[in-house]
Formats: sequence, structure tokens, C-alpha cells
Amino acid sequence: MKIRLLSGFGKWIMAGGYCYCLVAGLVACTPDRGQVNVIPLPNDMEIKEGFFEIDSTRFVNEGADKFITCHIDSASYNELGDEGYELSVSSGSVHLNAATGKGAFYGKQTLKQLVSSRGIPCVEIKDTPRFGYRGLHVDVSRHFFPKEEIMKLMDEMAFYKLNKFHFHLTDNGGWRIQIDKYPRLTSMGAFRTQCEWVEWWDKKDRTYLPEGTPNAYGGYYTKEDIREIVAYAEKRCIEVIPEIEFPAHSDEVFVGYPELCCMGKPYAGGEFCAGNEQTYTFMEDVLTEVIDLFPSAYIHIGGDEARKVEWKNCPKCRALMTKEGIKDWDELQCYMIERMETFLTSKGKKMIGWDEISKNQLLPASTVVSYRGQEFASYAANKGYKVVFTPGAALYFDWYQATPDTQPRAMTGYSPIKKMYSICPVATTPESAVCNEQMIQGKFLEPNSVDWIRPENAERVIGVQGCAWAEFINDEKHLEYMIFPRLLAIAEMAWTQEEKREWQHFKPRMNAHIPQLRARGINSFTLTDEIELTTRKVEHGGMEVMLDTEKYPVEIRYTLDGKIPEATSLRYDRPFIVNDSVVVKAAIFREGKILGPILERNVGTEKEIRNYFEYVEPEHWKNVKQ
Repeated sequence: MKIRLLSGFGKWIMAGGYCYCLVAGLVACTPDRGQVNVIPLPNDMEIKEGFFEIDSTRFVNEGADKFITCHIDSASYNELGDEGYELSVSSGSVHLNAATGKGAFYGKQTLKQLVSSRGIPCVEIKDTPRFGYRGLHVDVSRHFFPKEEIMKLMDEMAFYKLNKFHFHLTDNGGWRIQIDKYPRLTSMGAFRTQCEWVEWWDKKDRTYLPEGTPNAYGGYYTKEDIREIVAYAEKRCIEVIPEIEFPAHSDEVFVGYPELCCMGKPYAGGEFCAGNEQTYTFMEDVLTEVIDLFPSAYIHIGGDEARKVEWKNCPKCRALMTKEGIKDWDELQCYMIERMETFLTSKGKKMIGWDEISKNQLLPASTVVSYRGQEFASYAANKGYKVVFTPGAALYFDWYQATPDTQPRAMTGYSPIKKMYSICPVATTPESAVCNEQMIQGKFLEPNSVDWIRPENAERVIGVQGCAWAEFINDEKHLEYMIFPRLLAIAEMAWTQEEKREWQHFKPRMNAHIPQLRARGINSFTLTDEIELTTRKVEHGGMEVMLDTEKYPVEIRYTLDGKIPEATSLRYDRPFIVNDSVVVKAAIFREGKILGPILERNVGTEKEIRNYFEYVEPEHWKNVKQ
């Protein structure tokens, strides 16, 4: 059997209708950039010899300001923009330059990450973010998380230069914000009979309880809590974007205010009555109080997944359609969204919503949060709308991050950190669009089968966001486990230019940050011990075999003779070629010991093996009756 070692490139490419990740030096070596474990990777960084010597404990205790010379001047550093910075570290000094306080803040985050036991390495950095919108969404409706946890997450957001916190405050799991004019929103809609989502929602209990009921599950933020959260965020250069769901996902509203739904009674549907003028009065009243609490330029109004069932049988809705010349139910929803957009604009705010709002003729200031794959991101951007890219099947933290059988129950999907990192947020070619959608759908797609963002519309994509939906996330520790370390992939995607991002450079830096996260009290997942095997045909016959793993530093040892890998087996350090069908067995080793399961895969010379991160439902969930 002939085996030939190859070098690779560490980037996703398209060939023959397939998406490939070619990698070099997977295990054998660390790129120079990996020795400075900054996340997100600065866009222009030169590492020099030597260190600015300082005790790391002293640096942390006394703060960065004592050891640096910081110069903020909008005229001198205008090219850095609002969030860019320059950092120069020599053996004798540390200089930080920025146009604004935000830029200086982000420079200090980089400095914090550079500090080591030897001091601060000598570097020259000039850094600006790729996107102005770098977001984390947290659903506090399905499960309520205390303000202390929200602030803890914001500390990590700031550390990794994320600047938008999408606060999902209302949904059918419970209303989570105090509204003075409508007190029954929290007194009757913030608590429920059960914590477990499957028991309460999927098995159709769906009963809310009055505040104060013994053993009721839930909670809400007072206005003072919200002010405290917003103030905490502002100090960390984070904009808090509140979401008030409209016109759907509002079952909890109608427990206290049943007149706002078509049936006029609770537990009869989750959509507001489009034909009831009280609906719009209610929303404007609520949003007025929300606007008073949140200085954010954006207010999120949901706008997604309206079933429209009750509208079809509602005389008020039908009367409105006749009066306004509305032709169908989609157009009726557009009417509702347009009224909210008009109201928010009158208050000096920008409307933002899930991608169903792209059916509207939106104002230039409004923004679409695209969650339904590449197709809808392309549609919204090509229509001329601003887009935040967050495809659910790739950038949702509630999906499994390792083989589902090894993980606590999650939503039905599979998004390991490599998949998240590999997504291209601005797909301006047919090839990149198909690559994205193949990972999103978890299967092969024909070339040119997915719409892409026309290059002239590339700047319509203003950012990316990771979303933590909480149906299966019951507490703070589990929330952190699902978000980290995957949030680091979002952070680098959002900040670092596309041509600078490489999975094999990110991997060692990510691994270096996990013990730091855990030392800061974050219950981060520590990555899987499994091995990924992919293959591709090469010229003149044969099959190139590529092995990869999330963990670093480790060794991959493999065999081609059917034997179980041992510490003395072949060490994988680059792709290799096989010219005959063979069984590849491989395992991860650290200090001579196997860390995880042994991979066993039949590799042929005809059919390629690709990984589209397909979700396979665990056997123990298949028989659970909902």
C-alpha cells in the first residue's frame, strides 16, 4: 500500500461541487501566530523579539492603565474608526493609540490577553473590526437567568470585543420585563407551572401562574434591574438591544390581557389580533417604556413565525384587510410590522427584526436578522436591506456541540465549533453560498443551487450574531456550557477579516483560552475527543485522507493495517494519500495515553467522504413521547 504525505492550506475551497477544508500542520506544529493567543485575531500584528517585563498578577490587580501610555485623538487616528486601535509594545514601554474611548477599550482587551508569565510580548498591532455589529443573543423567556449571569456574560463579551447584546425578553415561555402600564404582564405572565420545557410546552401543559404562587417557576427584571444591566453594559462598550415579540410568540401576554388576541381569551393562540386597534396601542405603550429604559439605537420587534391561524377566522382582521386593501395574510403581517416601524422611527429608534420582516418594504435604517439559512440572508441583502447574519443551523448555541449521545439534551441540530468558525458571513460567490448552505443543511447540494449576495451588496451585511435559545438550557452553568467556547468563534468571525481567519490557527488559541475561561468561573465545554476524517480525490488516482480534532496540543496516531492505534503508531501531521481501499483507525493521544474513542472508517478510492455536520438524533430521544 502506498502512502504519500501532502501539505495543505487551512482554508475552505470549492471543487467539483464539494466544499473542502485543506489543512496543513494539523498537529505537528504551531503557527507563529498561535504562540500569541489573542482572540479575535488582530488584523495586522507583528510579533517581535522580547517582552515588556511585568508580573501578570500585578498587571491584573493594578490594571492596565498604570503600565501604558494611552493617546486618544480623533484627528490623529481617524483612519482607525470608532473601535480601532494601535498597540505598540517594546521592552521598555507600552503605547496605545485610538480615535475614541471605545478603540482604547478594545486595545486594552488585547493587552489583557497578551499578558503572560514572562510579561507582555513585544508586538506592533494595528487593528480595526470587520463588522460594526458583533452580537450575542440570550433567550431569557424560556428560562429566566438572573441579572448577575447576564453581567457575567457581558464581561466575556467585552473581553472578546463583542458589542451587541440581544436581550430576548418576551416569548411564550414568560414575560421578563416590568411594564408599569400593564402590570399583569409580569404578575400573570412571568411564572408557569413547570421548569422543564418538554413537560411544560411540548406536552402541552402551557399553564401560567400568578406571581407569588408557591413553587411557580419564572421571574422578571424590574426596571431598576434593567437600568443596572444597561449601565454595566455601557461601561463595557456593549449596546443592549431589547426584543419585544410581535405579532407572534405572545401566549403569555394574553393571560393578563386576553382582549388583545383574536379569540378574546387566554390559551387560544399566540398571535396578536391584527384587526384590534388596542393591539397597536398596547405595543406603543410597551415600547415607550422600553425606549425609556434602553438607550440602544435598535429596538427588536421579533416579527417571526406567526401562524396566522386565528387571523383567518377573525372578523376584526378580515374587516381591517378590506379597509386597507390587504390581499393576503402575509401582507397583513407586513401591515403590523410597518406600523411598529413607523412608531419606532417617530421615537428616533431603528427597527430590527427576524428575517420575515424582509417581506416588508423596509426603511433604510431598519435591519434584518437573518436566521433561516443563506438563502434569506442573500435575499435581504440583495433587496437592499441591512443584514445581521445568524443562520440558526450554524450559529445557534442551543444545538449540540459534539456527538449528541455524549451531550446533555439540546435542540435538534449539530453545530460544533469548527462548523461555526467555518461559516462565511458574507457569501458573495455561488461557491461560498453553497458551502454555507451545505453546512447549514448538513448535506451535499448541487453547485449554483443557492443564491448568493451580489458583490455590490456585500456591505449590507453589517454583522454576525450567536444565539442562545433556552428551551433546553435550565440554569446558568448549562448556559455557559452551551455558549463557550463557541462564542470565541463568533467573536473572531465578527472582528477579523475573512482572509486572516484560519481554523488551524484559531484552534491552538481557542484551546489556550478554555482553561482561562474556566479559571474565570465560566463553565466552558472542554471540546470533544473525537476525530474527524474527510477525504477527496486527487489527480492521477488515489484519495487524500485528512484527520482533524478540536483539541490542541495532542497527537493523532493512526493505523492502516487493522490494528488498534498505539502511542508508537504512525503520527498524523499532514494529509496522506492512499491508492487502495483501506480501514483507517485513529485516536487522540496526550502523553502517550488515548484520550477518547477510536475512529474506525473504511476509506475507498472512488467515493469521497465529506463532513457536512449532519445531525443524528440520539437513540434515547427517539422514543420520548412529546
